[in-house]
Amino acid sequence: MDIQAHRKDEHYIIAEKLYQENSLNDLSEIQLNFDSLPELGINDIDISTKLADKSISAPFFINAMTGGSPETGKLNRRLAKVAHENDLALATGSQSVALANEDAAQSFKIARETDLDGIMIANLGASHGIENALKAIKMTDAQILEIHLNPAQELVMPEGDRSFYWVKQLKEVVNKSPVPVIVKEVGMGLSPKTLAKLKKIGVKYVDIAGYGGTNFITIENQRRHRKEYSFLTDSGLSTAKSLLAAQSFKNDFSITASGGIRNALDIVKCLALGADNVGISGLFLHTLIKQGDEGLDQLVKDLKMQIAKIMLLLGCRDVAEVQNEKVLLSNKLLVYKQQL
Repeated sequence: MDIQAHRKDEHYIIAEKLYQENSLNDLSEIQLNFDSLPELGINDIDISTKLADKSISAPFFINAMTGGSPETGKLNRRLAKVAHENDLALATGSQSVALANEDAAQSFKIARETDLDGIMIANLGASHGIENALKAIKMTDAQILEIHLNPAQELVMPEGDRSFYWVKQLKEVVNKSPVPVIVKEVGMGLSPKTLAKLKKIGVKYVDIAGYGGTNFITIENQRRHRKEYSFLTDSGLSTAKSLLAAQSFKNDFSITASGGIRNALDIVKCLALGADNVGISGLFLHTLIKQGDEGLDQLVKDLKMQIAKIMLLLGCRDVAEVQNEKVLLSNKLLVYKQQL
C-alpha cells in the first residue's frame, strides 16, 4: 500500500479512536423557543431543503469522510448503500489520492456504483485546478463539488503542504465547474476574514465546518512521533461561533453547517442559526463502525422523525420558518457576537 492510501486508513482509525459522544461545537450554548400551542400536526411538517441549489428530502447529508484505500472503499460502499436507501446526499473523502492511482480511484467510484441515482458530492483540496476538479467530478458522476480549505491540517501533517497560494485556482474552479461548488473548512470554522475573500471570488456555497467534531489537527499530530503540535488542538471557531459569524453574509452564501453534530436538536439549532442544511461525518462513521449498516440506517430514520417533531414543537412548518426563529444565546456566545 502506498503512503497516501495508508494515511487514509490512519485518518479514519484515529478519528474513530478520538470520537467523543459530547462534542465541543457550542451548540449547547443555544436555546430554542418552543411553542406549547403550535397548532400543527406532524403531517404538516416539511423537512426538505436545498443543498447547493439541489432539492434534498431532509436537512442533513453524509459529509466527507473516506476513500483512497481498499478499506475506506468498503466504507464508501456501505455509506452509499445507506444514502441510497434513505435518499441522502453523500460526499466522499478527498479524491486527491485517486487522481494518479486507478486502484485508489475505485474506492471512490464504488460509491456511485452503489448509489446510481443519488446526489453525489466530489471532494478535492484547494490546491487543485479545474483540470483535476473535472476528473474528480467524473470519477463519481458527481452533481456537486466540495473544495476543502485545510491549511492547519497540512501544516501539522508530517508530509503536508507548506505553501498555500490557492485563490487564483479556486476562483477558476468556481467559475468553470459544470456543477455547483461548495467551499468548506475541515474543522477550524470559516472566519469572517475567509468568508469575505470567498465572497470576492464569487463563491455561493460554503460549509463552515466548525471546531467541535473530527479534529484533523489532533489526527495529524497523533501521526507525529513527538506529537509537538498539541497546543493547536483547541484552535478555530466552534460550529455555533462560525454560524454566528456567517450571519452577516446570509445574503451572499447558502450555508452548510458541520462540525460535531450529534443529534436532531443540533441539526435544528444549526438551521435556526441560518444554515440551509447540515453535514454529518463523525457521528455516521462511529455508528457504522459500532452498530453496522442497520444501526446507521436506523439512526438516519430516527433523525428525520426527530427533526420533524422538534420543528412541530417550534411551531415551524418548514426549514424557512426555522431559519426565522429567534434563539437565545448564552453569555459566552453573546459576548462573542458583540465582538464580531
